[in-house]
Formats: sequence, structure tokens, C-alpha cells
Amino acid sequence: MNLRTIGVLGSGIMGSGIAEVVAATGARVIVRSRNQASADALLVGLDRSLARQVERGTRDAADAAALHARVSVTTDIADLADCELVIESVVEDMDVKRVLFNELDHVVRPDAILATNTSTLSVIDLAMETARPERVCGVHFFNPAPLMSLVEIVRPLSASDETIDYVVDFVTRCGKDAVIVKDQAGFVVNALLFPYLNNAVRLLEQGVASMEGIDVAMKGGCGFPMGPFALLDLVGLDTSLAILEALYSEFADPNFAPVPTLRRMVTAGRLGRKTGRGFYDYPRR
Repeated sequence: MNLRTIGVLGSGIMGSGIAEVVAATGARVIVRSRNQASADALLVGLDRSLARQVERGTRDAADAAALHARVSVTTDIADLADCELVIESVVEDMDVKRVLFNELDHVVRPDAILATNTSTLSVIDLAMETARPERVCGVHFFNPAPLMSLVEIVRPLSASDETIDYVVDFVTRCGKDAVIVKDQAGFVVNALLFPYLNNAVRLLEQGVASMEGIDVAMKGGCGFPMGPFALLDLVGLDTSLAILEALYSEFADPNFAPVPTLRRMVTAGRLGRKTGRGFYDYPRR
């Protein structure tokens, strides 16, 4: 397999992280953003990430410059036409993703694979928006993509063996550990993780311990690198709410029903690190 040109649809935290990971393989990466401001912001963020790596000695300056040169940005989805693989990484909203997959199917060359970075939503629903369902799958990177080693490869009923083999090879060349999972809400990690996070907020509501106390308990008692409230802030409370709603919709398990505090914090705009305030407060840069 010789990676040439990979498309990324979405220039947020995940889209930019995926672009950096893929460019490190030597492939050319085209990132499509909704507007020029967010496209420019992606390049600025990539500059900062690479500069930190050079400063730490994990990448030399020449390699960083070459990697940066392989990443280009655009606001025109038509610029993804010649990509061999396009990874969608936009908001966790099925209606938005359906529209984009339908559009990609008409724009991107017919032999290309279309993948979604969804963490929870049904991949078969997106595959059936296209005329190439056998060439659609999930490629779920974790945040931050350059650092996290796992990628869940989601196999919908329609995906061919060739498609799955290609993305396993792609993920391996990105230096990640590939795990093939069933197309079921939450896959492996989120199906196990989010009941835990949801129940941590429930314990807070019940007054079992303080927020800080629960975080300390889970780090010290379970050896987790981060407590549940710090992790919720990192993931984003709006994203966490959307994941829990998708899980509850599919399984109707009470553990997946979002607790009221989480809903209210999202309504208040307290979404975590990205807004500067979630369960904890964060200095704005």
C-alpha cells in the first residue's frame, strides 16, 4: 500500500489531529473546512504542535517543515475529488453527516473509500447515503489523535473485505493499533466509558463526594490518568451528551440516560476546555 492523497473533512480538534497523523506517514493531506478562518486556524495549530515536538526533540526541524508542507486546506469539497480515502470528522450529528456523505459520494472518485470518525453513530446509515456502501466504514481516532494509539475500525454490514483490509493497513501505517469493531452504538470504548462518566456525575448529584474528590478517587484507586470530570471537560460536555443520547436511543439502558446536571451545563454553554469552562475553569489562550 502506497499512501498518496488522503482527505479530511472537518478542521476541528479531531480533524487537525488526524491530518497531522496522516501527514507523518508521508502522504499528502487535504483538509476541507467550512470557512477560511477555521482553515487558517488549523494551519496555525499545526505550526504550534510541530514546534512543540521540535522543542522536545521528538521531531527535527526539517522533518516538521516537510510534514507541514504536505498539509493543505480548502473550503471547497470538490478539492477532495482525487483522494483515495476521505475521513469525515465533523459534529456528531447524523443529519449533518448524511448530507456530507451524499455530497462526498458525488464528488470523490468512485473507487475511493469514505470513512467516518464518528465515536458512536451508526455507520450503515451513512453508507446507505452513497452508491458505494461496500466502500464505507468507520475509522475512529481518539483525542488527541497524534498521541492516542488506538483506532476503532467500524465494519458496517455493507463493507467489503477489501475496504476493511485497506483501512487496517492505513491505520497500521499511521502507527496506530487497529481494532475491528461491530457497527453498534458506542463500539467498544465509548460503550464502556460513558456509563462510567455519566454515573460519576450522578454521584456528584447525590452528594456522595465532591467533584474533586471523585476525580482523586478514580485516579488513586483505579490508576486512571485523569478523573471523570477532567475527562468530560476534555471530551466536551456537548459531545458527551450527544454520545449518551445515541447510546440510550439504541439500547434504552438507564446507565446511558444523561443525568440532568450534564444537560443543564450544556444548555448553559459550559462545554469544557473548548469554552474555557466546564466542570472546571480553564484559562483562555
